[in-house]
Amino acid sequence: MTRPFSGFEFLIAWRYLRARRAEGGVSVMTWITLLGITVAVFALVVTLAVRAGFRAEFVDTILGANAHVSVYPVGEVDENGNLIRGFTDYAALTEKVRTVPGVTYAAPMVRGQVMVSANDQVAAGDVHGMAKADLEALPRIGTGSKAQGSLADYDQGVALGSELARTLGVGIGDKVKLISPDGPKTAFGQAPRVKAYPVVYIFTAGRFDIDKVRVYLPFAEAQSFFNREGQADEIEVMVADPDHVEAMTDPLLGATSPNGSLWTWKQSYGNFLRALTIEDNVMFIILSIVVTVATLNIVSGLIMLVKNKGRDIGILRTMGLTEGSILRVFFLCGAFTGTIGTVAGVVLGCLFALYIDPIFSFVNYWSGGGVWDPSIRGIYNLPAQLQLGDVASAAGLALGLSYVITIFPARRAARMNPVEALRHE
Repeated sequence: MTRPFSGFEFLIAWRYLRARRAEGGVSVMTWITLLGITVAVFALVVTLAVRAGFRAEFVDTILGANAHVSVYPVGEVDENGNLIRGFTDYAALTEKVRTVPGVTYAAPMVRGQVMVSANDQVAAGDVHGMAKADLEALPRIGTGSKAQGSLADYDQGVALGSELARTLGVGIGDKVKLISPDGPKTAFGQAPRVKAYPVVYIFTAGRFDIDKVRVYLPFAEAQSFFNREGQADEIEVMVADPDHVEAMTDPLLGATSPNGSLWTWKQSYGNFLRALTIEDNVMFIILSIVVTVATLNIVSGLIMLVKNKGRDIGILRTMGLTEGSILRVFFLCGAFTGTIGTVAGVVLGCLFALYIDPIFSFVNYWSGGGVWDPSIRGIYNLPAQLQLGDVASAAGLALGLSYVITIFPARRAARMNPVEALRHE
């Protein structure tokens, strides 16, 4: 008895796959099956890479330009009975927060909503009042990010998001007006506060909704502009492990009690992230069905091959080949097709993911632009990130289905009666 998967079994299987011209139907079915598996695996690999890249880019733009944890005051009453909605001891509280293990950044901040005006254009602005050193430390905003201008003159001006600057038609050195309804009280009511500032810095955080409205103002100037003298509206905190920010809530609450309350980035964007997870799972299931349909073509191709090779099967059986050998020969026929198609699909998918930027730029140019709208999708380009687990799951799914499906027509060939196979020959 020969050992399983001997060399002659591979040789016979490979010979059967290279059908002669008279058996062109088998060859055509093999090529169709091979192409179908390749395209299905390619689509699955690309989808998983884009899914991973979109999530990574989306989360990175959130964590690089926003606080991982925001500490808000619960409110306190002063000696006159007035409710204070900010931190009056923000400097000491910030230092206390910085000492919490796992905290990498903490900064007091003043926030306010304004109208930003320049060149007869008006846009909404979300002002963040921060000190220059704290602004420089923000990964997506400060030093090292995609930006124009310099923060050296930040104390005498403002920093704008790139989309906001484009909307207003301003550049470095131009002036913008900030208009706040929370101005000084007069005999006729509360007057708006209007002040002009030069633009000294234009940043691109990577998220359209941030670049469209974000304005940074020096901390002391923001306190004066929004009538927050001696106060900070919140304390921005960044941690070493933002994916497990929940573990930091108790230590931070202990450091900020009794007047602090917390709001994490996952609470702000949790619904969107959960929606992404659901979408990822649905897309994987749908494309897995596509891969399954593609591998099912192996069955039809092998059935045709078994039918055309009935005489050969009978001869091989009379020569002493066992049912197991015949099963393995036709199993190898299907396995070859599935393996080659899977490898080709993985290679093409990985190449597409690696060169997605020039490919997408070409598609955008060929279609006349506007294929990717950052105002809808939030980020500026279509990212892709190859992960070994995703590629392995796509390849494993295709190979597993190919091997399992191949067994059924291979068993049919193995159980063919050699006498019946040679009766009409």
